[in-house]
Amino acid sequence: MDFLDLQGKRILVFGVANKKSVAYRIGLLLEQADAEVVYVVRSQLRKEQLEKLLGGKPVYICDVEHQDQIDALADQLASDFDGFYGLVHSIAFADYSDGMHPFHKTTRSQFLQAMDISCFSLTALSNALKQQLEPNGAVVTIGISTTRMASESYGFMAPVKAALESSLAFLTKSFSHFSEIRFNAVAAGLLKTSASAGIPGYVDAYLYAERIIPRKRAIATDEVAATAAFLLSPKSSGIVSQSIVVDAGMSTNYFDAQVIADAMRPAN
Repeated sequence: MDFLDLQGKRILVFGVANKKSVAYRIGLLLEQADAEVVYVVRSQLRKEQLEKLLGGKPVYICDVEHQDQIDALADQLASDFDGFYGLVHSIAFADYSDGMHPFHKTTRSQFLQAMDISCFSLTALSNALKQQLEPNGAVVTIGISTTRMASESYGFMAPVKAALESSLAFLTKSFSHFSEIRFNAVAAGLLKTSASAGIPGYVDAYLYAERIIPRKRAIATDEVAATAAFLLSPKSSGIVSQSIVVDAGMSTNYFDAQVIADAMRPAN
């Protein structure tokens, strides 16, 4: 018997960009657990790029920055399926096209766009699909482990992810009036994905994280995906409105003796 008890359960997965994506790895694990996975991507071009990778699985298009597309997606899914057990929200975007700047120089348009796509989209999608989600289902989003750390390599996304994390309790509470749907997040440490590699300074931060992590090895995308799959499953039914940190102990080891010694060594 499959421990996760996801066999036959239909789950929506938003946010696959390529085979390195967290969303893609989550989808694979769900399929291995015999769940039925329905994918949603941002654009027609992205769908065409991923059709071979996704092996003929159903793929829909929705740019969550546009409410009319969210509404159209909900209508199409209602026509094509008789409901969903779960939903994976692995969507994030921040405009760093002009480089990385101190936080106080973040523009209003940059911040609000990132908040809309990376945070509010969870609420917008949940609301649009609420009638299609099973009453005892689960919604999982992907956060970060460092919303309270002023990491310069992550720009202005940490406050956005903090808002996303806060949304979990409010969504769970408002949905509790008509269902037992659980909202949780995987607060991931630094990952090696295509999206993160494009953030200025991120690679150095990733390599630094490897030194801080007690095992001296960074988080693997599959470790985040496995936690997401568990949070989707009925086996995690008692976990509600939580953000589960998956950072391999990085946050417990900032004062690693060797790292301190290296930092305090006089410059040549």
